Amino acid sequence: MKQLVILSGKGGTGKTTVAAALAHLAAQTHSVVLADADVDAANLGLMLAPVTQEMHDFTGGKVAEIDPVVCSACGRCAEVCRFDAVRAGTVTTVDPLACEGCAACYYECPVEAITMTPQRAGQWFVADTRYGPLYHAHLFAGQENSGKLVTLVKQMARLRTLDDQAELLLVDGPPGIGCPVIAALAGADLVLIVTEPTISGAHDLVRILGVAAHFQARAAVLLNKTDLNPAQAETIAATCAERDIPLVGTLPYDPAVTESMVRGEPVTMGDGAVAAALREVWAVLQAHLQNG
Repeated sequence: MKQLVILSGKGGTGKTTVAAALAHLAAQTHSVVLADADVDAANLGLMLAPVTQEMHDFTGGKVAEIDPVVCSACGRCAEVCRFDAVRAGTVTTVDPLACEGCAACYYECPVEAITMTPQRAGQWFVADTRYGPLYHAHLFAGQENSGKLVTLVKQMARLRTLDDQAELLLVDGPPGIGCPVIAALAGADLVLIVTEPTISGAHDLVRILGVAAHFQARAAVLLNKTDLNPAQAETIAATCAERDIPLVGTLPYDPAVTESMVRGEPVTMGDGAVAAALREVWAVLQAHLQNG
């Protein structure tokens, strides 16, 4: 089993478009399991026509709840709450949106009227697609622990890969460099970083390469929309050369990408410059995965 994780230092670089295309290409010759690890905005399924088979709740942090029957209204919980989540009075209550789950009130309550209740923070799903099973999730608005949910999605996808003896686990990761990204790249045989020829793209590429290097993850770079800014494209190519990071391909700007998204299918299902370039990229990636 090989694990390919697709990341980007910033959003909007075309990471998910590339992930969908590689899923299409890989499934032609390999058994594949897919994971969308961008739990805050999972959209890989928009191009894979998934059919949900399973749906599970994800439990995040805990929030305090006060039993009004037991509560003595002493006000101690409000005194120790640093987040102003407790409303003391004749009936003491907790604002669940303000509660950070620190449990200070729980430990300080003299009559044990407070319990810490697990919070339903999101859902994760198992779906069938035309290219293989897809594991993805939705973190509810305002919830934390996105890194924990990413880890859960990847673990379940990895177990499915092992159970099915699939050859490739393809992960569409989240953008940025935070905890969800770190959770997504864990265990990767190769991290493909999709970037674009802009000042922010070049800057954020350096940051994500630093994260990959810190966790000793082998990285490669794919430059998207290369022809929009040739000068920045050269800067990014130079950065890769200086760091001895393979630049596995360049993609031109092509309206066919938008058209394929509207149709809800990978761009490689049609013809065109980007589709042809991605087929070449997939051939290069296979070589890197086999030699890893």
